[in-house]
Amino acid sequence: MCNIIGGIYDIMLPMKGYNCVVCIKQVPDTKKVTGQAMKEDGTINRAALPAIFNPEDKNALEAALWVKETYGGTVTVITMGLPAATAILREALMCGADRAVLLTDRKAAGSDTLATSYILSQAVKKFNPDMVFCGRQAIDGDTAQVGPQIGEKLDCAVVTYLEKLEMDGDYAVATRDIGTGIEKCRAKLPALFTVTEKFGELRPFSMHRVMKYKNAEVEAMNCDDIGAEADRCGFAGSPTSVNKIVSVVLAGGDYKEVAPTAEGITSLVDELVKDHTIG
Repeated sequence: MCNIIGGIYDIMLPMKGYNCVVCIKQVPDTKKVTGQAMKEDGTINRAALPAIFNPEDKNALEAALWVKETYGGTVTVITMGLPAATAILREALMCGADRAVLLTDRKAAGSDTLATSYILSQAVKKFNPDMVFCGRQAIDGDTAQVGPQIGEKLDCAVVTYLEKLEMDGDYAVATRDIGTGIEKCRAKLPALFTVTEKFGELRPFSMHRVMKYKNAEVEAMNCDDIGAEADRCGFAGSPTSVNKIVSVVLAGGDYKEVAPTAEGITSLVDELVKDHTIG
């Protein structure tokens, strides 16, 4: 299609679009940790806890869907886990994802962040993405390591703590939280982004897509399909050793009111010095 403006042909090219891949995870609901939350081998007993869609992975999916909606393209979601993780893949399809892939293999059992990021990076490469999105962190580990490690293994730009995004051709203009303020940066594609809740909540299901995908079979891959080396997967590729997992409950104790006067503050400081809390 073209327009003639002042005798000059202005060619209107179709929207390029971006090939987006989102890494999502089904996690145990850590708000319901019990004494049976850990196995003897140091891994989480996922059967003892309800499984949910990792909250910040939903924000990552929303970021990818926003890119597709605004600039065109496709969204592929990948999760590594047991067949039960198909549930969150179906949720992603119901929200607008185009393709869903379950990466499941006994060789991946017991993977720590190093092995997990390696396996996921091998899977992501299969889709040759322009943009990769991950949640900032998963609530079952809270390490925030997997996303950046995937980016390192893909040898691409990594932008963490994403809050807002704009696209400028082969560049992403990202607004990110740096702890002490906000930073705006440009990253050349391909790039990986870890997304925080500030990007926005995941859009609701489309009823049409619910009916279409509620019983959908998703594509499945294993470690051999993605060319993963066995000694870099699962326990073999995981140097991390977890001692134990406990649920810490902070209980309230006695308290003492201090008068908001010079005498009250002086008295408080004297008590703190006497019991060696300070000084």
